[in-house]
Order: sequence, then C-alpha cells, then structure tokens
Amino acid sequence: MIVEAALDLAAERGAAMSTLQVALAAGIGEATIFRAFRDKDELLEAVAAEALRPEPLVAAIAAIPLDQPLAARLTDAADLLAAHLHRLGTVLGALHASGHHAGRRPAPGQREAAAEPARDALSRLLEPARASLRQPPERLAEVFAGLLLARARIGLTTPELVDLFLNGVTHREAPA
Repeated sequence: MIVEAALDLAAERGAAMSTLQVALAAGIGEATIFRAFRDKDELLEAVAAEALRPEPLVAAIAAIPLDQPLAARLTDAADLLAAHLHRLGTVLGALHASGHHAGRRPAPGQREAAAEPARDALSRLLEPARASLRQPPERLAEVFAGLLLARARIGLTTPELVDLFLNGVTHREAPA
C-alpha cells in the first residue's frame, strides 16, 4: 500500500517527494512508513523495484481472452506493454533526474531475465495460432517484443505495428 502510493508520487516528483506526501496518499501516518522502511532511500528502492516487477504486466497479458482474434490479442498486449514501459520510464526517469539512482546498474543478463516472463506471456497469446504461424510462438514473441520496444522510435502506431507483424511488408498481390 505504501509503495503503490509512492509510485505515483515518484513519477511526478522523483526523489523530491516527501514521506509525509506518501503517508497522505496512502491514508496512513508518516510513522507507519518508517516501521516498514528504514529510511526514505529504502522506500525509493522499493518503489523502483515495484516499477520493475513484471508480474502485474504478465498477469494482465494472461487475462487477455485467447478466443479473441490474434490481431486483437496482440493489440491488447502491445497496449499493456506500452503502459508498463511508460510507467517504468516515468518512475525511474523521475527518480534519476532528481538525484536518486534507483535500481542501480543491472548485473549482466539481469535485463534479459526480467523480460523473459513478458515474452513467455506473449508466446502464450500466440500459441493458439501455432499451426498458421511461420515461426514458433516463442521466437515470434521475441520478435514482437523487439518491435514493441522500437515502435516509438520508428513511429508506428499499435495497429500499424500489429498489421506489419501479422501481414508483412508487401501487399499480398505484390510480386516477390
């Protein structure tokens, strides 16, 4: 409850948020924060860790009905991942910009390991279409995740990205 209240404040104010503001947002007394956390830095580390946690994203992707058309499933997943990455970037960016280097530099392989549950969830969304896919769902989940990470940089909307992923880059009637 404390960390959830602190997430929104961290996104707005970074490390400049006060423990009193967190307490008010959580509906608790400020002393309660210090029963749960040694100091404000420990709270900020918990906020960064919560922003990085993939479990809420994975659960949201898992809740996408598999009886929807594949394009709808992928659109929903892309929107969920974009919201997760936006929240993550906002929170960590605000903390960093305000002088708190939450989450320190990850160990080698840590980022890849953290992304694995989301890729697995994407793979499960693709699994019902396995017979019609040109590559295994696990491989396509990696490709789709990579496109999602690059979409803002290359200027694709979610529907454009899903269409490109599912239908390729040429018109069906175009010569090879």
